[in-house]
Amino acid sequence: MMKAMLSLCLLVAMLHLNALSLTQTDHHTDQPEATDPQEQRSLEVDPLESCQRIIPSITAFAFQFYRQATTQEPDKNIFFSPVSISAALALLALGSRGSSQAQLLEGLAFNLTSIQQEEIHHGFAQLLRLLSRPGSQLQLSMGNTLFMDKHLKPMKTFLKDIKTLYRGKAVSRSFQNSPEAKKEINDYVKNKTCGKINQILEDLDSNTLLVIVNYIYFKAYWENPFNIKGTHKDFFHVTAKTSVEVEMMTRDGFYKAYSDRKLSCEVVQIPYKGDVTAFFILPKKGKMKQLEYALTKNTLSKWDKSLQRWRMELHIPKVSISGTYDLKRILMSLGVTDVFSNRADLSGITGNPEVKVSKATHKALLKIHENGTEAAAASSIDFLPHSAPPIVKFNHPFLLLIIDQYTQSILFMGKVVNPTEK
Repeated sequence: MMKAMLSLCLLVAMLHLNALSLTQTDHHTDQPEATDPQEQRSLEVDPLESCQRIIPSITAFAFQFYRQATTQEPDKNIFFSPVSISAALALLALGSRGSSQAQLLEGLAFNLTSIQQEEIHHGFAQLLRLLSRPGSQLQLSMGNTLFMDKHLKPMKTFLKDIKTLYRGKAVSRSFQNSPEAKKEINDYVKNKTCGKINQILEDLDSNTLLVIVNYIYFKAYWENPFNIKGTHKDFFHVTAKTSVEVEMMTRDGFYKAYSDRKLSCEVVQIPYKGDVTAFFILPKKGKMKQLEYALTKNTLSKWDKSLQRWRMELHIPKVSISGTYDLKRILMSLGVTDVFSNRADLSGITGNPEVKVSKATHKALLKIHENGTEAAAASSIDFLPHSAPPIVKFNHPFLLLIIDQYTQSILFMGKVVNPTEK
């Protein structure tokens, strides 16, 4: 018997960094309240300790995913959200059984002999809760919504668990009129990403029973904005033979940095207001592949411990890039195959094993700007001695990691090969 199709629209990720004003409150207003007894018990556990159990795996998965993405498109910009892809896949694992479930969790770099599934799901519950903590000086919202065909009867325990553990909600709709259903899902995504992602679904098969949408929206100010007056035209060397003209931002100030001689790269940490920081990693020309091969959580930890505060003249291009990924292709190369085949067992969602995943998509956008009005930027310039500082110029391909410092989770990761590529 042919399996019905479960269309899994796994992720929408949005990173938006420019000088628009932030509202006074930035915590979630549409998230379910923690009233469930199971959630109440999980809240009594130290949330940071609980989510620290899963962070090493999310970090390892980030680098595995990055390597697959760059292998498939070696000379392209890369940008994605590891924490969101992980959360969406873990939610899918919650509704999977047997080898389908094991492959999903192992694909997420979990060692199932050293961590129990319950710990994984509770870890994500605490991570999502901590990432949406109110009172921060930045906007970070993340959530999961399941659009289900009205003929699909999901298990009550699954609906309860996605609400309790993944801050998720389910919406029942008719998928028979697929253009209308597609528009509703795309409009929902557009709304959740503040109009930045207009279309996550290009088409929707009429056999689809369920679409899982995970979104993340992040907007923040640099702690020390770049002065708009300092932005100037400059060249970015995409390859040894190709250059493009970019808007280059500059700032003379103090930054935590580290020169990694072993990996031939410069690491500069640029903080945002709030508890999030960006790592800009610039390999020497010709050393990008060596750097990519060496990306591990130990390398990241070494950089973090080795940072020292230096005065420098920093040059970073304004960037506006996006990444769109067929997750099915990448996940299958990581050994996650059953959920996409007739061997799929997603009976934890419907009680019926006759369902498989037909589609998995991830889209992420990155915008980097000066982050401030001219006056605000000018008023935050450091008072510096007149001697000329060393110049660090990001004028050829570099890596970027955006990390939530409180949980040590990688929110976004990317490679900027061409800052002007649409």
